[in-house]
Amino acid sequence: MKVVGFAGFSGSGKTQLLERVIPALRRRGLRVSVAKHAHHKFDIDHVGKDTFRHREAGAFEVVVASRNRLALMREFERESQLSVHHLIAELYDGVDWVLVEGFKDSDLHKIEVWRADAGKDARYPHDEFIVAIATDSPDRLPEATLRPVLNLNDAEAVAQWLVDHGQRFDYDPDRHAAHHV
Repeated sequence: MKVVGFAGFSGSGKTQLLERVIPALRRRGLRVSVAKHAHHKFDIDHVGKDTFRHREAGAFEVVVASRNRLALMREFERESQLSVHHLIAELYDGVDWVLVEGFKDSDLHKIEVWRADAGKDARYPHDEFIVAIATDSPDRLPEATLRPVLNLNDAEAVAQWLVDHGQRFDYDPDRHAAHHV
């Protein structure tokens, strides 16, 4: 399994890039999963549905499946902050790539998504885990870099860069075992 993070401030275009990189990797015959960090209380369930009612009744976990889909919802008895490694450990191990959105402070190799017009500082000058920058304004990067600069608007090129440098993103779950015990 190969794992790469996409880091950047809100509004930088991470989700839009992933929406285009996922099918680009799929066209290359690769199975792709996504691990996403949510900052706020979120819900994928709906009031009135059986699964919602089971959770409201106090179930710790509800797993629901059909012929096409499986979903697991887990309620924490007290607030928990899971690491990205916890989420990766939950994923199917037959996947080729895991694209991580958010978790910008993680110890994963990451592509920074940066737009000059967003008015936010770049992370790459201070984050050793950023291995490339995807931007729509390479001429406006705040500091010179030897890292690859990828075209934010060319998802095919980003996907090809990932495939070409795939060995760099091999994930070793044993290295991160302490994070998900």
